[in-house]
Amino acid sequence: MALPTPTTLGLNKSFGFGDRLGLATPGHLAAMRKYGQGFSGIFAQQSIREMTRTQRSPQEIILAAQKALAAAKYKAPWGADADHLKTIEDIDKTAAAGFTFFTLDPSPFVNNKADKLAPKALADEVASLLKDKIFPKNWDAKYLKGSYEVAGTELKFEKTGLHRAAVKYGRAINQVEALFKHFEKTLNRPYEIEVSVDETDTPTKPLEHLFWALELKRRGIKNVVSLAPRFIGDFEKGIDYKGDLKKFEKQLRVHAAIAEQFGPYKISIHSGSDKFSIYPIIGRVCGTRLHLKTAGTNYLEALRAVVRVDKDLFGEIAAFAQTRFAQDKQSYHISATDAGVAALKKTKAKDFEKVYLNETTGRQLLHVTFGSTLTIGQTAKGRLFKDAILEILNNHKDLHSELLEKHLGEHLRLLNLG
Repeated sequence: MALPTPTTLGLNKSFGFGDRLGLATPGHLAAMRKYGQGFSGIFAQQSIREMTRTQRSPQEIILAAQKALAAAKYKAPWGADADHLKTIEDIDKTAAAGFTFFTLDPSPFVNNKADKLAPKALADEVASLLKDKIFPKNWDAKYLKGSYEVAGTELKFEKTGLHRAAVKYGRAINQVEALFKHFEKTLNRPYEIEVSVDETDTPTKPLEHLFWALELKRRGIKNVVSLAPRFIGDFEKGIDYKGDLKKFEKQLRVHAAIAEQFGPYKISIHSGSDKFSIYPIIGRVCGTRLHLKTAGTNYLEALRAVVRVDKDLFGEIAAFAQTRFAQDKQSYHISATDAGVAALKKTKAKDFEKVYLNETTGRQLLHVTFGSTLTIGQTAKGRLFKDAILEILNNHKDLHSELLEKHLGEHLRLLNLG
């Protein structure tokens, strides 16, 4: 049986399905067929961090999606997203496996202190950028001339704001350029790039987004099909959006207009799982220039299947996750606390699904500890949790698929309401 291969999707509206266990594609496909009109599916999506934490290779991730799509006789174009790549080594590993969509994450090069630097410190940082040839001499002159009309809003750079944007993002933009040049040298097939600016301490201001767009163009960075700003409000893992919906929509309109006017490229929504309150807004504002990523919520639906089949196993997983929470939460933006997690120990088995999979603390606990659960976690009898989970999912494929179709389908349905 010939296996289907991923391809580039260009500016088509797209939806990323993260699959940490390799068994979710049938459910994702069911959701797409029922609710995903107008979307192209990215059925293989995994970040380098997730690959490390689940001990899955890029080849395994592609192959799992290929086999499921072949079995379903799926013929439409589909994509494969190597997410949050930071290094040339990350690119080479995922490119060799056949990924077609590469999300570049230059967050280690972002200066999150730029917004609060005193004038002298800011000037010193700008001088350092020039010394290191991040920008050419007199680079700021063209930015300080005139203004830009975007979505009925006038965006105009003034010197201090421009310099803060340059200090905040200049080295990150330079890193994206370096990674792009590596693609140009080494990858002799179609590929597309997403630039991720979402993992920063502060939201991406419209002027900062405009600065990114203009710099990408000035530097000749091609094949950029999407950019992920950090939006106002909170995009915590596994739960709905926290913030003012009207303010979110107002700023999203400017971001979407910048992407259309100075790209064009899609707006990408990271930590996009379970943000039900804003999906209609996103769909309405972004239209076809949209990419949304999901990841951890797919794993949680797998655990929903587990709790319905074997509450004892689920109880052991939940107890183990509590021992790992303090350490595993470090790289995540969540509101669940150590005290809140400790209180979950009192949960009765009959309430497992409600407390752990429908409420904030339980969902975030299970979300951030997935790596430990799937690699080192064991039952009281010494069996790896991962093996026990996979056995249940393989023995209850219809249940697993049904849960994914319902949950991911609701994401797609609400996005299409817009």
